[in-house]
Amino acid sequence: MSMAASRPRSETTRRIVLMGVAGSGKSAVGAALAARLGARYLDGDDLHPQANIEKMSRGEPLTDEDRWPWLTLVGRKLAKPEGILIIGCSALKHRYRDHIRAEAGAPVTFVHLAGSRELIARRMGARAGHFMPTSLIDSQFSALEPPEADESAITVDIDAPLDVLVGTIATRLEETTRDDVGNG
Repeated sequence: MSMAASRPRSETTRRIVLMGVAGSGKSAVGAALAARLGARYLDGDDLHPQANIEKMSRGEPLTDEDRWPWLTLVGRKLAKPEGILIIGCSALKHRYRDHIRAEAGAPVTFVHLAGSRELIARRMGARAGHFMPTSLIDSQFSALEPPEADESAITVDIDAPLDVLVGTIATRLEETTRDDVGNG
């Protein structure tokens, strides 16, 4: 029996969504976390239809109708991962996360990258070449519904150096894996 076959399912197949408002660091954290965990990272921005990108580029917030096809695709990407798959996706509302879980057809762990409006504004103002303008910060925060107790989620404060933040997330994910295996 191979090592992978002898491990509990939760260790060999893992679905993780890095969630949070624009500018919370999903791309940077996702790439670094994937490297640390030996995972694959997909940037949810790359899954948006062109119409959504154009709308956000004009400073227009997306509607739920704009988001559903995107969220469906995010969930479907998580449905049959090989090993650990991490996707960066804002997943701002509880119903969006429920939709992703339903499309994935399997447990999904959400990692909420939480930060203050001031920190997010500084970060968004400093990044270059991204389609999301800082004018959409308020709409992001007003849409945000932080994960609740009934969700498989971890919340971390992003006001830390990247290596510390990734280490914290990796440790918390390991703890949830141990809990899942112990309770399964």
